[in-house]
Amino acid sequence: MLVLCSRPVPVKDGLPPWSDDPLIGHLVGAGYAVAGSANPIFWPLEAAFSDQPALLDLAGSVLGPVRHTIAVGMSIGGIITAGLVQLFPSRLSGALAMCANLAGAVAVHNTELDMGFVFKTLLAPESGLQLVGITDPFANLELATTLLDRAQSTPAGRARLALAAAVGNVPGWHDPGSPQPAPQEFAARQRNQYGWYRQVGFLVLFWAREQVERQAGGNPSWNTAVDYGELLATSINHDEVVALYEATELDLGSDLERLAAEPRIAADPAATAYLERHIVMSGDLGDVPVLTVHTDGDGLVTPDNQWAYADVVGHAGQQELLRQVYVHRAGHCTFTFAEILTALDVLVERIESGTWPRLVPATLNSGAAAFGPEENTLPSGAPMDPGFFDFQPPPYRRPYDRRDIASRRAEDG
Repeated sequence: MLVLCSRPVPVKDGLPPWSDDPLIGHLVGAGYAVAGSANPIFWPLEAAFSDQPALLDLAGSVLGPVRHTIAVGMSIGGIITAGLVQLFPSRLSGALAMCANLAGAVAVHNTELDMGFVFKTLLAPESGLQLVGITDPFANLELATTLLDRAQSTPAGRARLALAAAVGNVPGWHDPGSPQPAPQEFAARQRNQYGWYRQVGFLVLFWAREQVERQAGGNPSWNTAVDYGELLATSINHDEVVALYEATELDLGSDLERLAAEPRIAADPAATAYLERHIVMSGDLGDVPVLTVHTDGDGLVTPDNQWAYADVVGHAGQQELLRQVYVHRAGHCTFTFAEILTALDVLVERIESGTWPRLVPATLNSGAAAFGPEENTLPSGAPMDPGFFDFQPPPYRRPYDRRDIASRRAEDG
């Protein structure tokens, strides 16, 4: 069996460092042949899509006929995996998308803009921080990080940071080695959200956007007509925000009014069209069974991405081709090798039998445990018990998929 692996890894000395990638080693050790090409850490996706037919042809010339070809990817590699299902369904037997931005490129970047907009409006309105049209991404990130640390040092700043996290549904759990804070541990939840911002969130909000805009030829995101009070009211973190504001002299209603009054950001229609091509989800899976895996404590690619994907697949009437499982753990893509191999086993069974097995967490955990201690570790080397569990992700509040393209273009004239 051939695994077509999409990995957002940097190129080193002109070549992708596959030999240094522990996931590739574990897949090969489990008996899979692996083919892959290096993808940029963030963007563009179209280069990854255009490479895949030639990569499959090359793999076939080397390996000869293969029994199954399975697309596998994590994070941006996961949205590439879902995109391959849409673009090249006849070349695939199945797809495994993990910790993936499955709300699609337009929705994901809109949500990132929402979080940045709340942060700047409430915590740095007079600063030179750029939300779009970023001219110097490194200086922009440095400024954003300075402002972030300053905000975290005061109760008022922490309350407003929690509000920014709430509009993005960022979970209050960050370290996969730590227990999840209890629901009423509001300060701990906020510290974990700060950890997400500090580790990688602000890199995406205030640095990586420049790369996306450069590829798109302009700003593809907008927040016109967004009701931030409604985003808060439907957030998984509504209770946290209310509690943290009540512990300060701030008035939450006044801050929401301030957000409502702030001039909004419009998108460049041509740039939005670029993200629509690369890529929004159509829900059309062809005949390709797709399995997704996500942690519930992912604050970079939040679990509500899975809700958005299931919604559009269901609208297309192809929900029987899709199954989604979850791991109870903090972190982005913090799966053990055993959990990944277990998910692949499930997908292979579906491909070969034509029927999904029952995805019972206890059965999945037993299967992962059977791989032994060497496989039940995170990429960091930390041992971890299998963590499959029952979970329902919250709705994605600003979805954008194939159904929205026509109405958006009509709005743009």
